[in-house]
Amino acid sequence: MAQKESSTMTKIEKSDAEWRQSLSPEAYRVLREHGTERAGTSPLDREKRQGVFTCAGCGKELFASDAKFDSGTGWPSFFTPISEDAVGTTEDRSWFMRRTEVHCADCNGHLGHVFPDGPKPTGLRYCMNGAAMAFKPDEKA
Repeated sequence: MAQKESSTMTKIEKSDAEWRQSLSPEAYRVLREHGTERAGTSPLDREKRQGVFTCAGCGKELFASDAKFDSGTGWPSFFTPISEDAVGTTEDRSWFMRRTEVHCADCNGHLGHVFPDGPKPTGLRYCMNGAAMAFKPDEKA
């Protein structure tokens, strides 16, 4: 696994074979092939404990449980990332739509999309695939 250092973050690069070996088939499909899990299938959508949602590909902290809300979509949803450098975005023009794709800032794994229909204070809904994330509960809880 090669890592590229920059002044603000670590970039993680692996070969396709390394990604396939380190991820479950569903996580690989979502993170590396830009797939989408079926709505309502991820236990992370129902996760209510305090903690941090991390990238299933590299472990980067992405979202705090305090930013999670029930969007009713069937996917884990958040109104803001845990930090400015947690995620990146790109324009997604697939499926004859124009959307904003969200990816892990360190390994570039596909996480989901962000929409402008979320709650205050940001008005954003980061609609994430549970297969692209893991949950790390607070040790105090």
